[in-house]
Amino acid sequence: MNSFWEFIWIVIGSFLLVAYLMMLFHIFADIFRDDSLGGWGKALWSIFVIIAPFLGALVYLIARGSGMAQRSLAQARQIQAEQAEYIRSVADVASSPADQVAQAKQLLDSGAITQQEFEAMKAKALA
Repeated sequence: MNSFWEFIWIVIGSFLLVAYLMMLFHIFADIFRDDSLGGWGKALWSIFVIIAPFLGALVYLIARGSGMAQRSLAQARQIQAEQAEYIRSVADVASSPADQVAQAKQLLDSGAITQQEFEAMKAKALA
């Protein structure tokens, strides 16, 4: 680099390259995320974006750009719902010591556990 402006152009070029690569990754993720698009459609879009990258990306964004946001939002909502369900399932396990002793007593009364196991569960819950 001989001058300051060469450095600026390298930085701008690097930024544009990274932005373009991020757009391509986003397009490929959307192609394979779309359930309404069949296997042949996914293959054709992928080939088009690989063979003519700039034109393919531009055509994809024009033709299917609005659906990209909807599919991304649907996936984010699904992930959030699964995470909330997991948190609820884990939170239900952590009950009060009295509830744990009552559950252990029910198991003892039903014959599922022995007296020694009941005492161990009771000691663990009260510890």
